[in-house]
Amino acid sequence: MQPFTALTIAGSDSGGGAGIQADLRTFSAFEVHGTCAVTAVTAQNTIGVQAIAAIDADLVVAQVRSVLDDFDVAAVKTGMLAQPSTVEAVAELARANEFSHLVVDPVLVSSTGHLLMSVGGVRAYRDALLPYADVVTPNLHEAAALAGTEVGDVHDEDDMVNLARVILALGPRYVLVKGGHFAAMTHADRAPDVMVSAEGVTVFDAVRVDTDNDHGTGCSLSAALAVGLGLGRGVEDATRDAKSFVLAALTSARTWRLGHGRGPIDHLGWNT
Repeated sequence: MQPFTALTIAGSDSGGGAGIQADLRTFSAFEVHGTCAVTAVTAQNTIGVQAIAAIDADLVVAQVRSVLDDFDVAAVKTGMLAQPSTVEAVAELARANEFSHLVVDPVLVSSTGHLLMSVGGVRAYRDALLPYADVVTPNLHEAAALAGTEVGDVHDEDDMVNLARVILALGPRYVLVKGGHFAAMTHADRAPDVMVSAEGVTVFDAVRVDTDNDHGTGCSLSAALAVGLGLGRGVEDATRDAKSFVLAALTSARTWRLGHGRGPIDHLGWNT
């Protein structure tokens, strides 16, 4: 049986925990052929991000076109786009119907607090790219930035739903606000993700895994969700599958000691 092809447009993580490295491992876990367009090179490890060099937007587009010209790409996800010009260039490709399914993970800040998008990035996402997303998957901090509010104003699931509705009004078909940061802020033992669309609200609940090895969970979730769409799954079913995948990867890597900070998750089920 021949695998289908997926494409990630994202930054490189030299520590191997997030970015295109996490996306490609996720694709492999689902037996999908992974291709990539690199948007930035980072000097990064489990402790933090030490340096970033953004790739020129024209070269990012050239990478994407090279893949699309040769492969039948069934799903696309974006991760760290690094600069507004790249967000706008990817949006232009989406506007030209170059992508079959598009999942946008609007990476703005790393889990260690390092800015991963230059000035003007939020506006570029809002005005240019989000209207073409099948699903946008912000974490709580990214959702607050896109909605123009403060993360401290989010106190419960209803507030998460309100954030998602503000983002939905920007044009994507579905908005999934991830609840991992909310669970950490409130010391909850559950990590609900809230999905909003024109059809209504769905809450995807799961236990919160108590571990330091959670680097790249957002990248992996959006990559797995894109795979589900490429396989023909509905958005909600693809989201459930993606969340189950990440939960299993978090659980399997719970006691790993790779690096001295927030380590990677077990994409390939080595501990299962």
